[in-house]
Amino acid sequence: MAKQFVVQLKNEPGAMATLAEELAAHGVDLRAIGGGSMGDSGHVIMTTADDDAAAAVLDAGGYTYIEGESILAEVPDRPGGMAKLARSLADANVNIYGHLFLGRWGDRAMFAFVVDDPEKARPILERKT
Repeated sequence: MAKQFVVQLKNEPGAMATLAEELAAHGVDLRAIGGGSMGDSGHVIMTTADDDAAAAVLDAGGYTYIEGESILAEVPDRPGGMAKLARSLADANVNIYGHLFLGRWGDRAMFAFVVDDPEKARPILERKT
């Protein structure tokens, strides 16, 4: 199963560029990426074509990150779709480390989640609602 990485970055110019350059220098292809920042810190959430190489680059660069199984979920593409899914995870005491928007098809939106307890989350995330 593919991994998803949530990588902590400083909220400063060049932080994302440096990470992307380090990954590229080691031949790591980014498949999906998202992120944000506030205050002094930010984060990148990403999937790659080579999880082992990505982890090696992150380790060598001294990055703080979480690596977890990327679990796909379809969410109804309407108000409250994500709210219902997030509440179901919260009610199961599952923490969301990160999620990536992958696209919309008809009345569905596809996301990839990384969570603290994949076994508890999988039946919730893989359920068609």
